[in-house]
Amino acid sequence: MRPSDWPAPGPIDLTIHDRPHRSSTTEWWYLNTHVETADGRPLSLFAAFFRIIRAHDPATGAVEYAHSCTWAITDPRDRRYLPESRVDARAPEMGLERIQKGHGAKDPRLNRAMIELLERGRTPEPDRVFDGDVEVAMDRLALDFAGARLDKRDDGSYRLRLHCERTGAGCDLVFHPERAPVRHGDDGVVKGHGGEDMFYYFIPRCRVDGTVMLDGEPRAIARGQGWYDHEFGAPPEEEPSADTEPSAAEVARGSGVRGRSPRHIDIAWNWVAVQLDGGGELSAYQLVRADDGVPLHDWAISIDEKGARRALTSFTLTPLRSFRSTRTFYDYPVAWRLEVPGAGLDLTVEAELDDQEFITCISKPAFWEGRCRITGTRHGAPVSGVAFVERSGFQPVKTLDDFFSAVGEEVQASVARLLPDAPTHDEARGLIAADDREQYLRGVDLSQLARALWKPIRDYTDRGGKSWRSYAALACCDVVRGDSRKFVKWLAVPELLHVGSLIVDDVQDRSTVRRGGPTAHVVYGDPIAINSGTAAYFIAQRLLVSEELSAETKLRLYDLYFEAMRAGHAGQALDLDSFASLMPDVVERGDAALLEERVLAVHRLKTAAPAAALARMGAVAGGGSDAQVEAVGGFFEALGLAFQIVDDVLNLRGFKGGLKSRGEDIANGAITIPVAKAMGLLPREQRRALWRTIASKPKDVTVIAATVEALEVCGAIEAAAKQARALVEEAWWRADPVLPDCVPKVMLRAFGWYVLERHY
Repeated sequence: MRPSDWPAPGPIDLTIHDRPHRSSTTEWWYLNTHVETADGRPLSLFAAFFRIIRAHDPATGAVEYAHSCTWAITDPRDRRYLPESRVDARAPEMGLERIQKGHGAKDPRLNRAMIELLERGRTPEPDRVFDGDVEVAMDRLALDFAGARLDKRDDGSYRLRLHCERTGAGCDLVFHPERAPVRHGDDGVVKGHGGEDMFYYFIPRCRVDGTVMLDGEPRAIARGQGWYDHEFGAPPEEEPSADTEPSAAEVARGSGVRGRSPRHIDIAWNWVAVQLDGGGELSAYQLVRADDGVPLHDWAISIDEKGARRALTSFTLTPLRSFRSTRTFYDYPVAWRLEVPGAGLDLTVEAELDDQEFITCISKPAFWEGRCRITGTRHGAPVSGVAFVERSGFQPVKTLDDFFSAVGEEVQASVARLLPDAPTHDEARGLIAADDREQYLRGVDLSQLARALWKPIRDYTDRGGKSWRSYAALACCDVVRGDSRKFVKWLAVPELLHVGSLIVDDVQDRSTVRRGGPTAHVVYGDPIAINSGTAAYFIAQRLLVSEELSAETKLRLYDLYFEAMRAGHAGQALDLDSFASLMPDVVERGDAALLEERVLAVHRLKTAAPAAALARMGAVAGGGSDAQVEAVGGFFEALGLAFQIVDDVLNLRGFKGGLKSRGEDIANGAITIPVAKAMGLLPREQRRALWRTIASKPKDVTVIAATVEALEVCGAIEAAAKQARALVEEAWWRADPVLPDCVPKVMLRAFGWYVLERHY
């Protein structure tokens, strides 16, 4: 039975039903608009206000509500998207409850990082707690969410007021309805998969006037059209339970058809609001099971030029093109074919700006909602128009392994764009000279250049590799509130530095296999391999050129870049020279401190220092303070050291999937951290035996296994693993106080554990 305060059959009385509904556990009001300012600038905006029942007082029955508000402005001319998310002061508490009920991230390290923050009562940015009171009138539509306001005026129009001090964005807009309210779904009723009823109506076209604020400057609207949605439901007999209660972040991203989670499963949805030029609208949504895409619920409501409604359940929304975010590494469709045979519609829906990703932190990390343009046909006649599309709940990147796999793919693509198989004249000139040095390409065979200079580099990068180095600079730009999207091409910098060193290392070590294929010098010979490896260092410099940076900042970046280069080569020199000369004294005395210090020095110079330099570069580009630059540098230095120590440990305990032979370091006679620690733990005779075995570079698997067992039994391997954990933890707690609480900070914290707990 429907709640008594739901609309009865017939026209919807907005004076009653625009108000909050006491029967509903979940309710939201949503508006979007496409406008053109007086100076001819196209802009779009959406805003959503959410109200959910948080709890009931068991003694009095009084209801406690939680609220949130999300909105964003799309500025296609300047290619920017300005989002704002405000949540309830109890968001940390609600986020903890959600994770405890099993509705957090799929990766346990991300949940641990989030819990660590939430338990301290912190709300990670970009979600921000309301900085004032939330007031909701019950006798009229009057929402005041700490200054974000939606009011129903006496003439039936809706006034929307928003402002963000941080970005200087906002609006003061009035929506004048030009259509009667339209019922969605089955005469207004839509269902979540859990069976809860929701009532959903919308006004698909409004005239919009007022002002939109950009960069603190109000801009008058010359013309605009808008959309209004209202949904409420989940009646009292289905009060929130441990399985159904939505979190603040769920509310912040939508509910009901566009967000309420059914029992025990994660849902995802696509929602489209189309306004055709010359009249006619369409609202369509698809609700699917997030894990496997199984359809759960579809509705399309078509409105013709005269306002007549037609409800349809048969339509298709086919992705045509996708966009990959370089902040979440989610893939989003940004162009679709929308076919609604019952309405005679065959439309192409295409984003006017690919990056309209809205990032939130508590719960799933992001959704896509933004301005799109429409082209196509209606009953065979050409049509055009505008639309808003929302896509949420899909999780193409569920774990940190997924995340770094996506990062790795983007790194390979970044290198391929920089070093194409068939370079153009301009591409080659930029790589070997400069734009005003045309003479340096005179007589150059571009195919020969690509084959002899960067084909050896591409051989390695195309095979893939560990992408954490590439993640460092971008993450550290974002963690100091910078915008890493301006420096996406930097993804290739760490990979080029690393691959350059690998090519040269392989020549020096006479290695024959690298990343599952033959080494460069085996394929191309020593001279070309050495030249290409060295060239990789200088090619990477081209990626640091940016109009976003001042000359002073560029100089600082170059200093850090060459600091990494110098440190890496110093570490390689020490590694090549080895520490075998120290071993007789270490074996006899059992004093391993100096040996361990020497091995750590190599790890620090070859791996930790370059990682730290790249992290500092990201923080510098992001406008971080000196304290923040050093904080992220210190953390990545610790991560670099820990990474190599864990590598030493895994070499003995075994890599996942047999990536490397267990005990390969012993077979190569390498002096690693576990070996150094064993020299301080074993008695003299056992030290002598251990070193005799390692120095002999044994190939017998039984000898190698016995040596690994000796290192395990004496506690050397576990001592090394413990040292890696301590390095990361100490560096994190030094960095934590100076870094803002935000999504990238959660990722960095989880990444530290990822390095420590990796198995490959």
